[in-house]
Amino acid sequence: MLKTRIITAVALLAVLLPALFAAQSLPFALLTLLMIGAAGWEWSRLNGVAGASALGFGLVVALLAWASYMALGMRPVPAWCWWVASLVWVLGGAYALRGGPSRWPHASKWLRMVLGALVLVAAWAAMVQAKATGINFLLSIFCLVWMADIAAYFGGRAFGRRKLAPTISPGKSWEGVWSGMLGVIALALVWAFYIDTHLAVDSPSLYQLLLKRQPLPIGLLALVFLGGMSVVGDLFESLLKRAVGAKDSSQLLPGHGGVLDRVDALLPVFPLALALSSLSAFP
Repeated sequence: MLKTRIITAVALLAVLLPALFAAQSLPFALLTLLMIGAAGWEWSRLNGVAGASALGFGLVVALLAWASYMALGMRPVPAWCWWVASLVWVLGGAYALRGGPSRWPHASKWLRMVLGALVLVAAWAAMVQAKATGINFLLSIFCLVWMADIAAYFGGRAFGRRKLAPTISPGKSWEGVWSGMLGVIALALVWAFYIDTHLAVDSPSLYQLLLKRQPLPIGLLALVFLGGMSVVGDLFESLLKRAVGAKDSSQLLPGHGGVLDRVDALLPVFPLALALSSLSAFP
């Protein structure tokens, strides 16, 4: 299993890195468009749609994402869209997690499919806009999610006592959540006050915008909130899988599960990061 995970990870990096560091945003946009279409296919299967209909939904998600990109003439999405997407995640995520896996399948299937399309398209558009802003800005958001996950894992293993959501993800603990948030804060301080200052970067990082262009307490609170929303994204996808008794969203990525398994925490964080960064003007 470990060998398979490593081979898959190396193959993904071999495809992702050239697109990530390309001068133009289009290669990254197309690659992530393929991924978001695959995530749409997985979403539909987790919500009771199978076969050709599931493939069709994945295609529709990709086409909607691309249509939104072209409709704006490849210009940035208005900031109010990110605030609306963030509000949907905060309120909708809280409502879904409160209901738990048993209530999710009883919601209207059409509502679940529309919600999935909106969530995936918003996350894709936010990633593409972040790439257009700059690689430093994009990587700072990715690394926030990765740090929250890694620090939560080790903190939970070392100190975990109180279960966070036993009916959704029994392995997660409150101690892990707080460890993840502390990891995010530590990363943000290093990035904003060393990397952005001492290294040649192409754009401000998310951390510079939050910690240097806003009052420090507000910036720290925003980072804690972002770390918390990464947990919400992770728990929400776990809820979908537990509702249908699935271990992974698919087997598209050998050794890693599916695309949704890899991007679940990114889905709420990217729109929210764009919303919060809109409060600080870029140079």
